[in-house]
Amino acid sequence: MKKSDIYTARSNSLRGARVLVTGASMGIGEQMAYHYARFGARIIITARKESLLQQVADRCLSLGAQEALYIPADMAQHSDPAKVVRFAVDNLGGLDYLVLNHIGSSPFAMWDGDVEHTRWLLQVNFLSYLQMTTAALPVLKQSGGTIVIVSSMLGKMCTPFVAPYTATKFAVNGFFGTIYHELAMQRTNVSLTICTLGLINTESAMEKVRNYTNMTAYPASEAALQIIKAGTTRQRDMFYPWYTFYTTLFRDWFPYYRDLIIQRSFLYEP
Repeated sequence: MKKSDIYTARSNSLRGARVLVTGASMGIGEQMAYHYARFGARIIITARKESLLQQVADRCLSLGAQEALYIPADMAQHSDPAKVVRFAVDNLGGLDYLVLNHIGSSPFAMWDGDVEHTRWLLQVNFLSYLQMTTAALPVLKQSGGTIVIVSSMLGKMCTPFVAPYTATKFAVNGFFGTIYHELAMQRTNVSLTICTLGLINTESAMEKVRNYTNMTAYPASEAALQIIKAGTTRQRDMFYPWYTFYTTLFRDWFPYYRDLIIQRSFLYEP
């Protein structure tokens, strides 16, 4: 069966699927919620801002979601990640897809020595992912579900101005790469998809890089759809846009030229 046929077959199974999407009040998470809604899923969304969550949930219902509920949460708070999973399981009666997408705000600037910000960001971008995965695994094993992790090229390649964020994404890739092997060796029926994204045209990303680079940004709606497609077909890895795969493939072949290209891709005067 062709991969496109597999996707068509499994996307039909998204009707009534129980989905939890984090970081869903804006950006890629919001777009994923809308796509899942069009497929007729039952959706729980979470983020910090309740007013935005309510708007997204209302639109999900108008787009065809069988159910769309929301729960405000702050992933910097130690108790909130597990609380969100419990809310989803209690209201949906289980879980088929756990989509980990949320990130904390971090400045696009040279490293300034702020260790406490990095500590906070590790809780939001990394440790909360572990907490939610731990809480969700028992029900995902029951349903044969899928964990989808939204990561970044910055979890595979170092660039300037994003040291704390890059640290968290390397941690995410390392941890979930290991968990992928362990789930397979334990012969569980839970699949895990790690999504590597390049520059996406979300409002927050564009605001940060506007005066630093002229790199092309790709549409958030298409990125969201590709993430859903990868999770639905139970792919091990997903890359979007296309160049991220080849960049990752060749990144260590010519390190001198790699670093030169990276540094010259940004506008900076010391």
